[in-house]
Amino acid sequence: MKLKTFLPLVTYPDAASETSIANAVAASRLLGAELNALALEVEIPQVSNALSRALLDVGEMIKDAHKLSAHRAGELLVDVKAKAAAASIATQTAVLRSAPALLGEAAGERARYFDLALLGLEPENAGTRMVAEGVIFGSGKPSLLLPVAAKLGKLDRIAIAWDGSRVAARAVADARLLLERASSVSIVTVTDEKPLKDKDSGEKLAESLRDAGLKAKFDTIRAESGPIAATLQRYAAEHADLLVMGGYGHSRLRDFVLGGATEGVLSDLKLPILLSH
Repeated sequence: MKLKTFLPLVTYPDAASETSIANAVAASRLLGAELNALALEVEIPQVSNALSRALLDVGEMIKDAHKLSAHRAGELLVDVKAKAAAASIATQTAVLRSAPALLGEAAGERARYFDLALLGLEPENAGTRMVAEGVIFGSGKPSLLLPVAAKLGKLDRIAIAWDGSRVAARAVADARLLLERASSVSIVTVTDEKPLKDKDSGEKLAESLRDAGLKAKFDTIRAESGPIAATLQRYAAEHADLLVMGGYGHSRLRDFVLGGATEGVLSDLKLPILLSH
């Protein structure tokens, strides 16, 4: 069965970048996957207020926002098709309309029908962060976070952030297809970040992966006084092309309360990260 990737694209107030599309196409090509792109158009409800109509002409502003969002959606999907055709990968495109505050939730629900979400995180585009959180915590599927600072390269050297937890185990399971293609796997545990129930769990995971035919090794590092996300990404940048980690967090009235490492990578993504909740 062919792998299907999912690419949600924001259109308003800022549109997703060309680099996010290029990286998603590159990831789909590396995985031999069909790329399914979804343009997220905003649907802003009309405001019935005499003062707002008299002073601001809110109705016209809403119409302009709809037109701009729809125009950008069309441009983004044309770009997806062109880049996918150039890379010789199959692609499907669609449009989803939703209220701005619900775009992340809507994208998360749609992501449930695909194998892997591809999320371009753009520091200057807050919409990409909102949609990423909605997909990570609402889809039940793994997400590949892609920074826009550089074009995606290979994904054959993989680092795994391991603490023996359920979400870490889930991330390893979700990354199985990538792990099977990896030339090397580095498992890393941060020893001074929180108490570890089983201090040998990293070596146990490495042994399990070696038994499955993978080239896996286990390392420990210290965070000391630095942010855990920075420590993990620094290690991964030296040893891997991709970091696999569990995503900690939960939703509170569409506000996401995140774990330290999860917040850190979403705020300052340095390299591709496969994140599973």
